[in-house]
Amino acid sequence: EVQLVESGGGLVQAGGSLRLSCAASGFTHDNYGIGWFRQAPGKEREVVSCISRSDGSTSYADSVKGRFTISSDNAKNTVYLQMNSLKPEDTAVYYCAAARGVYTGAHHKYFCYYSAMDYWGKGALVTVSS
Repeated sequence: EVQLVESGGGLVQAGGSLRLSCAASGFTHDNYGIGWFRQAPGKEREVVSCISRSDGSTSYADSVKGRFTISSDNAKNTVYLQMNSLKPEDTAVYYCAAARGVYTGAHHKYFCYYSAMDYWGKGALVTVSS
């Protein structure tokens, strides 16, 4: 059974930093990708950043480019989201999600969107005060 567990959320002042972790378990191979999504009160869930476990490629939403960095420690099966220069509008519940089969054997599929995800964590609250 695949499980994703987020940690590292909390309260921080604007301009500060936090690092979220997503510990993945239950995968029997490396052919998957991890995405971070967030959902603010009254808003739809939106993608933040993704990383492919199969080739290490990354992508970011325009709103976080240059401030957030996604990385992976494959030995620990953990993906991190380093968030710097945080703004009050970054306040949200942050979810870790996983998409299976991102590499088909012929090409790497684009998977960084909501409906591509097969598994979800329970979320971690990030609150940025002004």
